[in-house]
Amino acid sequence: MWLYNFGLTFYVWVIRLIAPRHPKARLWIDGRKDLFKRIAETIDPAARIVWIHVASLGEFEQGRPIMERIRKEHPEYKILLTFFSPSGYEIRKNYQGADYIFYLPIDTPRNARRFLNAARPEIAIFVKYEFWLNLLFELRRRAIRTYIVSAIFRRNSIFFRPYGGLWRQALESFDTLFVQNEESKQLLAGLGFDNVIVAGDTRFDRVAEIAKAAKHVDIVERFKGDERLFVAGSTWGQDEELLISLMNENPDIKFVIAPHEMDENRIARLEAETRGGSLRYTQCTPHTSYGSRQLLILDTMGLLSSVYRYATWSYIGGGFGVGIHNTLEAATFGIPLAFGPNFHKFKEARDLVTLGAARSVKNYEELRAWFTPLRDNDEFLLKTNRIAKDYTTRQQGATGIIVKTIFH
Repeated sequence: MWLYNFGLTFYVWVIRLIAPRHPKARLWIDGRKDLFKRIAETIDPAARIVWIHVASLGEFEQGRPIMERIRKEHPEYKILLTFFSPSGYEIRKNYQGADYIFYLPIDTPRNARRFLNAARPEIAIFVKYEFWLNLLFELRRRAIRTYIVSAIFRRNSIFFRPYGGLWRQALESFDTLFVQNEESKQLLAGLGFDNVIVAGDTRFDRVAEIAKAAKHVDIVERFKGDERLFVAGSTWGQDEELLISLMNENPDIKFVIAPHEMDENRIARLEAETRGGSLRYTQCTPHTSYGSRQLLILDTMGLLSSVYRYATWSYIGGGFGVGIHNTLEAATFGIPLAFGPNFHKFKEARDLVTLGAARSVKNYEELRAWFTPLRDNDEFLLKTNRIAKDYTTRQQGATGIIVKTIFH
């Protein structure tokens, strides 16, 4: 345990060292100043608290359906939401579905005690893979009901290593472990855990809600008109190289590209290299004439999940970097997907590839080979659409299983 605590201390020291020159590190440090005092002053001493902890934005999206279900079905509880990362906290610090939102304190033994003294949760819920040893041991010592949701365990993770004894002990803090797949359940059974439920991934419930609430995006509707539309979301430079070639080879297809970062040089390149003409979403007005222009660049945030509803085909960016972005926001609309080669750590992407609803591509020739039959064969397109839609529909329901079990 001393090695874990030393590692955390060293990590904080490094963050403090780089904070003056690194904005994200500075937010990480500044957000934790006077944290215990703010928690104690903010949380109503009489409130019954359900504490939900997420690492960052992706895990927030997995925890969100649970928070919304608890708020609806168990209004007697107040929801405390904590984040580890600034990239989640700064974007969702005003989220209306939680009553109290803070950073998670650094996981030292003393901080664990101070945090639980200030927050006084009746129930603690960790999302996906947050295993903070001191907090978990202190939760167990206090007999606070504790759960992990949407978790995935892999054979090569630390829990199954000879030196993973502390981490295996930490798993004993959970009253129930809600996992995404049967493989995780079997791995945990091998360690002697029988308090495991295969509930699935709550993100499927979240994207289903997003799809139901998808907004009409007037500019995209008018840009698309009666044409077929290819939507590429969260793209990076290497993704855009392939997409430029695809656009220029398919002048009768409309494209929407949503870059992951609003990099002016990359947007300018898209504009310059698209032969069919382009325009930026933020420059469109009710009087804009879209004419024959082929590309609409979605240079704004918060619309992509609604724009997928207009797509005939889609491409998910990030697969030539550390990993692809959210595939489910597109798949829930029943759309064929393509993405780069780095997708294997995402179960839903692997499933979609196996089923034939998605294709991983390494170069333009593979992207063209995927796209051409979907462009030219309506029957094949409809079959692929059904596979994607049926998959996302079958996977829904994790939220209900989790909330019903916790509050039975």
